[in-house]
Amino acid sequence: MMYKSLFIVTFTFLAIIKDINAISIILEMNEKQSNHLKAYGIAYNVIESGYKVEWLLNHEGGSFMFNFSEKIENECKLKGVSYKIIPKIVAEKIRENIARSDVNKEIIILEKAPKIAIYSPKNKQPWDDAVTLALSYSEIPYDIVYDNEVLNNLLPMYDWLHLHHEDFTGQYGKFYSAFKNSSWYIQQKKEFEKDARKLGYSKVSELKLEVAKKIKEYVLSGGFLFAMCSATDSYDIALSSEGLDICHNVFDYDPIDSDINKKLNFEKTFAFKDFKLITNPNIYEFSNIDATRDRKVKEKDDFFILFDFSAKWDQIPSMLCQNHQKIIKGFMGQTTSFKNKYIKENVIILGQNKSLDEVKYIHGTYGNGTWTFYGGHDPEDYQHRVGDPKTDLSLHPNSPGYRLILNNILFPAAKKKKQKT
Repeated sequence: MMYKSLFIVTFTFLAIIKDINAISIILEMNEKQSNHLKAYGIAYNVIESGYKVEWLLNHEGGSFMFNFSEKIENECKLKGVSYKIIPKIVAEKIRENIARSDVNKEIIILEKAPKIAIYSPKNKQPWDDAVTLALSYSEIPYDIVYDNEVLNNLLPMYDWLHLHHEDFTGQYGKFYSAFKNSSWYIQQKKEFEKDARKLGYSKVSELKLEVAKKIKEYVLSGGFLFAMCSATDSYDIALSSEGLDICHNVFDYDPIDSDINKKLNFEKTFAFKDFKLITNPNIYEFSNIDATRDRKVKEKDDFFILFDFSAKWDQIPSMLCQNHQKIIKGFMGQTTSFKNKYIKENVIILGQNKSLDEVKYIHGTYGNGTWTFYGGHDPEDYQHRVGDPKTDLSLHPNSPGYRLILNNILFPAAKKKKQKT
């Protein structure tokens, strides 16, 4: 009798184990999700724990599905992330539906948690960075790197690199006209010049060019690069002006080269071509790439639309555009958006406002790696100004604009597979 009872207990225990292994958790990322941004952190934690996540492209807003874990279920409850526990038969039905050739859906396996770096100064800046806010709120770990780490070849340690609000031209963000007498600007200029000399460069512009070239090597070797706001166009400007002095003497104490707009080399850039630099130090703009100064649109009418891609054939842009909304409210920055005519033909446009002929979100490949540029400063602060308080993402847990940032963070976790031909 005792043996029989032991057998029943053992059988019941094994049945429970089998049942747990046969169920899944799905984080639906449609309008019903209570916290989209924290959901990305949940997915990242699952991958980091050594388990695979199925990213269901175009299914309920780009849902995440993975094997049941009581620990992860408790984490969802703690963080306010909506989830469903589904049996094996339901998970299989979802997979069967996605596999159909007549639906624009695909399953991408996320299997390696990317190691993330943010290129950002160590000292406090008078502005915030949307990517840092997104990572901190979603609880995805990252490291801070800057010029010293880049020049000492530490970038290959990381899978994904974000360029914080940055000026790679050596013009200190072109804040001269408005902030030349501000203590933070004066101090920042001194520190940048001191750091450049310490690293062996006579000018900040020379240091930033070398950093830009190192980042380009990182992408060539297979790194994933993401940049927002002024880090987008100023990066390409630095690459295109190698060997030229494009800085007014208020920035580097010597004259600017003559006819610089005739000497730019657009073959060296990632995204932009045929642009002209704005050399007047009193104009808060780097070039005519950016649409900020020319746009005439009210905040309530400012938006951009995400493109639809074939999830089965164009998996990378599909991943980058996963969202519960296709029409995203606009937001400004030092570089708000890109004028279409200055974008290279091989660049993939992910989001744009066609009526304004502005492009907001672009992507491309270089060597074995990729880059993605996203115009604007903060998706939930329409006109973020120097000194404004940082955005509290607990007030915006379903932000579609911030979701685009987090798509880029999970993108490197995707299992490498041959593209369909």
